[in-house]
Amino acid sequence: MKILITGANGYIGSRLVELCLDKGFDVIAVDICSNYIDRRARFINFDIFSDSDLFISNGSISADVLIHLAWRNGFVHNDFSHIQDLPKHIHFLKNAIDSGIKYISVMGSMHEVGYYEGKINEDTPCNPMSFYGISKNALRQAMQIIKDESNVYFHWLRAYYIIGNDLRSNSIFGKLYRNSLNGINDFPMNSGKNKYDFVTLDELCEQIIAASIQNEVNGTINVCSGVPIALGTKVEEYIMKNHLDVQLKYGAFPDRPYDSPCIYGDVKKIKKIMDNSRIVTANK
Repeated sequence: MKILITGANGYIGSRLVELCLDKGFDVIAVDICSNYIDRRARFINFDIFSDSDLFISNGSISADVLIHLAWRNGFVHNDFSHIQDLPKHIHFLKNAIDSGIKYISVMGSMHEVGYYEGKINEDTPCNPMSFYGISKNALRQAMQIIKDESNVYFHWLRAYYIIGNDLRSNSIFGKLYRNSLNGINDFPMNSGKNKYDFVTLDELCEQIIAASIQNEVNGTINVCSGVPIALGTKVEEYIMKNHLDVQLKYGAFPDRPYDSPCIYGDVKKIKKIMDNSRIVTANK
């Protein structure tokens, strides 16, 4: 099976490429640079936000699965580029379907939902409160219409909070780790009371792979742990585990108005996928 991964040089993408290769898949890695991409992959230097069609301009491309991770300014939630890039994402994904790719997976975000308290599933109403969330939600809605008119298996992989490879991460954990390495001991943060769904980078990538190569469970799929944990608790655990010399300054920043006191993913779909994946592996 051949897997095409966009955003392959990114924080998630580079690890996903490596794990796909380790599992024996052929990988086409697409990005505008390749310094973190495993050399076993076929690399294509391509800007998906350009006006070119990847699948026409690179005529030898054929793939069974597309995992679309590429996204600009994902940690700057109100950057206007999210709105500007939306039609480009739709155009790229439509071209992928027209090229004959039958399995399409796109990375989603809990920020599509906006302010919500409790467990999120595929039927949870969405009311995004940032340009990032609005764009992700609109892309999901557009792809639902497009896939209904196409013969494809579509997976919208809704991600939550990710821990791992923290030298490259732009998350709070990456900032903590880099500050500690640079001798910056005081770390300002919000109240730390809000509860989120945390998943390690490797667990996330395993879920992405398993969800993307199957056709039994489709639509919106939470890729997550399903366990809500207070941000402050998780940060303190992280500091202790990594022996960081850091003093947390709670309350230095206000909690964002679109951050729920408790939000986490329903794992019924991903649990079914992972259980089926283990059965298939065991029977090989």
